[in-house]
Amino acid sequence: MANVVKKHSISSELAQKMVDAAVAKAREIGVSENVAILDDGGNLKAFSRMDGAPIPTIEIAQNKAYTALFGVSTQSFSTLSRATRRFWLASPRLRVWRHGVEGFQLR
Repeated sequence: MANVVKKHSISSELAQKMVDAAVAKAREIGVSENVAILDDGGNLKAFSRMDGAPIPTIEIAQNKAYTALFGVSTQSFSTLSRATRRFWLASPRLRVWRHGVEGFQLR
């Protein structure tokens, strides 16, 4: 089957280990977070909402993870976002954060 491409994706075990590591780091620095891990297609693979994490940040965490799939630094993505505002209307899941999170100030 010459026209079939084999691709690799993150396993559920690795996705869970990544969530566990992120939750451990959040506890270490004393914050409550939502952690989202997506597969290469942008589908949720693993998720954790720590006790006390704000409800609105559930979707924000998933959208931030989706944006990370593009493999572009936040700095570069921020520059692109300022140059192409119309781009955001077509891609509502893409997010760039600067001094706060969509109306929520960072702690």
